[in-house]
Amino acid sequence: MRRIAIVLLLTGVCLPARGDDLLEIYRLAQRNDPTFEAARHTYEAAREKVPQARAGLLPVLNLNGNDNRTNASSRFTSTPQVDRDVHAWTWSLQLTQPLIRAQNVYAYNESEWLVEQARVQYTQAEQNLILRVTQACFEVLIAQESIEVADAQVKAAGEQLALAQRGFEKGANAITDIHEAKSRSDLARSQHIAALNELEIKYAEMEKLVGQAPNTLAALQLAAVVPRPQPDDARTWIEQARENNPAVLAPKAAVNAAEAAVSKSRAEYMPTLDAVASYGRNYSSGNTSTPSDFETRAKSRQYGVQLNIPLYAGGTTSSRVTEAIANRNRAMSELEAARRQSGAEARQAYSAIVNGLAQIEALESAVESSKSAVNGNQIGYKLGIHMNIDVLNAEQQLYAARRDLVKARYETLFQGLKLKAAAGVLTESDLKEVNGFLTYKK
Repeated sequence: MRRIAIVLLLTGVCLPARGDDLLEIYRLAQRNDPTFEAARHTYEAAREKVPQARAGLLPVLNLNGNDNRTNASSRFTSTPQVDRDVHAWTWSLQLTQPLIRAQNVYAYNESEWLVEQARVQYTQAEQNLILRVTQACFEVLIAQESIEVADAQVKAAGEQLALAQRGFEKGANAITDIHEAKSRSDLARSQHIAALNELEIKYAEMEKLVGQAPNTLAALQLAAVVPRPQPDDARTWIEQARENNPAVLAPKAAVNAAEAAVSKSRAEYMPTLDAVASYGRNYSSGNTSTPSDFETRAKSRQYGVQLNIPLYAGGTTSSRVTEAIANRNRAMSELEAARRQSGAEARQAYSAIVNGLAQIEALESAVESSKSAVNGNQIGYKLGIHMNIDVLNAEQQLYAARRDLVKARYETLFQGLKLKAAAGVLTESDLKEVNGFLTYKK
């Protein structure tokens, strides 16, 4: 409730205070949002697939060694039993360079496409963060506007109740005017409490996103004009969304990775050829298998090629090929589904902008008409032409139109960002542009 009291002070008195604009909230979310942080770590982990796959094309160097001592008793023909204590050690350095390993080449290609898929998914996470931050900020601002409207309704209903009571005392009003005014006053107070609760919920959602409670938020300027989409053509946006949306590019990379996986599985039928070189030394102080006991030392160098031709592996290779083909077909189906979904999202966002702009225009006219209706009913009530309920209804209509206008402006502006996200072109610069429409209340 402490935050609500602060909000009431800021919205009701409009004291100047340091606040947070949309960009500042976005920067906080970049550092503190666990969902975005998880996406970043996922991308960092995926990038390691390339060096891991590249290792299959590079030389492998191994050093092996052992050191042991053997205690034994040996008896040979016509000789007495003797005790032997043999010390031996050996080590070898082996280098293997793949020459022909087709499956490793396809594995490397697959890793590059998997990293590309992760990169696109990270880009999508960045765009989603922009949308989530903007939506959270706008919902808080709409909730604050609802409180201002509720405050005005409480004040107006209280004034009408006092006016009805004075009129009743003078014999100019009926008791029903007082009942109607009191009913509207109670309803306005109830709506005010609901608006406070809604604001607390929206603040909690934003705090969950950025990790801390924000200061006063910059709100949409009254003179700000919500722009139309550029280009102002639905088909252009839909086609771009079907090809450039990260939700499309990710499964497209997955299809390419799946194609490489199919080739990699088929390459397991192919022979492999490696160049092998080794160098080693060994020592033995004696042996336990011959009558004579003598020390040996040796050095060895080997080099050559090693050929491996797969003949039969129990059907494993065939099964892996079938599995890889099924995964590729699944990826292709997911790609087509993503294209259709992205096109639908672009169409919906574009329509929402067009309809939102029309709604803004209608609500602006409705606000002006409602102001005139309130003034006319107030004059008529004083002259005895209209009843108190007429004034209350006119005021209720005015406040509802104001609230709906503010909400429509924020939602239409947000749909502009959603349209760019659907087309895969949403960036921080677009957030800066929207931030330019916002200002702090004085």
